[in-house]
Amino acid sequence: MSIKLAILGLLSWKSSTGYELKKIIEDSSFMYWSGNNNQIYKALMIIENEELVTSEVVHQDNSPSKKIYTITEEGLKELRKWLVSSPEAPEIKKTFLVQLAWSDMLSNQELSELLSRYENEIRLQLMMQNEKYRRALHTPNRSPRESTIWEMISQNIISTYNNELNWVHETRQKLFENEVVEVKDKMNYQIIEIESKKYIELISANEPLSTENDALDMIALCWEHELNAIMIHYEALSEDFFKLRTKVAGNIIQKFINYGIKAAAIIPQETIEKGRFKEMALETNKGNHFRLYKSKEFF
Repeated sequence: MSIKLAILGLLSWKSSTGYELKKIIEDSSFMYWSGNNNQIYKALMIIENEELVTSEVVHQDNSPSKKIYTITEEGLKELRKWLVSSPEAPEIKKTFLVQLAWSDMLSNQELSELLSRYENEIRLQLMMQNEKYRRALHTPNRSPRESTIWEMISQNIISTYNNELNWVHETRQKLFENEVVEVKDKMNYQIIEIESKKYIELISANEPLSTENDALDMIALCWEHELNAIMIHYEALSEDFFKLRTKVAGNIIQKFINYGIKAAAIIPQETIEKGRFKEMALETNKGNHFRLYKSKEFF
């Protein structure tokens, strides 16, 4: 299936700009294209040349002009022709399975941690999908039957993640049936609610946070408690977080941004003022996703 057909489907729902199509595809859990501008605008150019869509430039007084695409009768015929064709068999492409295939060289502890990291990633995706289902963004509801179709698409994705979690649990049981594997409780935290603010306060961690997977653990923790804000104490962060050459801070902050989590770190003044880290602190404090404070009182 090509992105051209996905675009025709979206335009059969409503006329849209290229940017609007990009946002819908990016936010979708089953339209698997990247949604980058080149891919979308190239496809729009092709289907417009094929007279499957038309476009109209709309001028706006206080904003840039925008180009709106509308599906044509020929475009609807092309879409219907594809809809009645034979469906493709589902593809199973899971890079984790390739990774797992050669994991016998790991110790039991390492293999258990590998499964835990994968499980956390699945839980994160499951929580995200449940949130998308709850918000029902970019969902056409032109008829009861169409609403049911889109609801069942969401249920298909949710059930896939649930099945994957069950599979991880079964795999762990079979691999470690007669083994004792230490399960580390990584984080010491509490839920704080002050006036209109409610957030997780991460006080410490058995292993200082130093990887993107650690960031995913924190994001999953936020979603588990239906919160989108976290305060992280200095003691919970690894030394590498403060060394910009390691890219630890950048990678963790980017994960928070990607998943819409607002985070703050309580860092001693002398650490904030050190070298290049001071430059990063000044830059991040300009935004709303991640900020650095010298004490809780300033949070």
